[in-house]
Amino acid sequence: MIHTVGLVAKYHEPKAEQMVRWLIPWLKKRGIKVCVETGLGRTGARACSKKELAAESDLIISLGGDGTLLNIAPLVMRPEVAILGVNLGGLGFITEVAVDELEAVLRKTLDGDYEVEKRMTLEVRVISKQGQARKFRTLNDAVIAKGARSRIIDLETYVGTDYLCTYRADGLIISTPTGSTAYCLAAAGPILEPTLGAMVLVPICPHTLTNRPIVVPSNATIRVTLRSFGDTVFFSPDGQKGVRLNNGDKVEARDYGLPVSLIKLPSRSYYEILREKLKWGER
Repeated sequence: MIHTVGLVAKYHEPKAEQMVRWLIPWLKKRGIKVCVETGLGRTGARACSKKELAAESDLIISLGGDGTLLNIAPLVMRPEVAILGVNLGGLGFITEVAVDELEAVLRKTLDGDYEVEKRMTLEVRVISKQGQARKFRTLNDAVIAKGARSRIIDLETYVGTDYLCTYRADGLIISTPTGSTAYCLAAAGPILEPTLGAMVLVPICPHTLTNRPIVVPSNATIRVTLRSFGDTVFFSPDGQKGVRLNNGDKVEARDYGLPVSLIKLPSRSYYEILREKLKWGER
């Protein structure tokens, strides 16, 4: 049963503010408690942090684009908590519900008539040369990239205990299947069906043109060590504020083992979404 709904929205987006103002009384009328992300202003509902919202909600509604959903998804530590992504006008591969569909979808969801799709997340550790570690959870990708004025960087890469290669490139994307339609796709990586158990390594502007993207199984551990002196290099999880890397620092990525549950429209297949978003078959 859904007793508490958490609302997150894209800041300063007029459509999102309108939707929040409509949703709160609509949900309360149905006996649902509402928790709203702090920062959305006076809404008439209890304001709480993203972490509190993720912990207390039985359902989370994300109003905005994929970035809004990516901000909350890694904080949801209970796979039974579903996220309903509402697309407010951007491209949006993981926010598949349109504004005019929301009320009908939400009615069914509150009645328990909905389907979820389990999406793999990554556990990523950034380990300094001194052994200090920071842990991140990502739904889309983990990106190692040089700064704007840095030279090409060297990234020594292992899959498990097997040496893969040392990429000489502007960076490296480690992507989930969900993230394969994000930065991964822009960097000429493959599109993966989102429920697959796999990860993709995609070099960014590799110096050697034979360095191509590679798909590895989800039970592998990817280990990348920065082998460049004096360059500005950053690690960024899901496009969020990252960590600066120094020579000898390591990034390790593996399946987190805890998926994110996204509400899926049974009337729309993933391949239909690809055709619509990417304009396949059009002239």
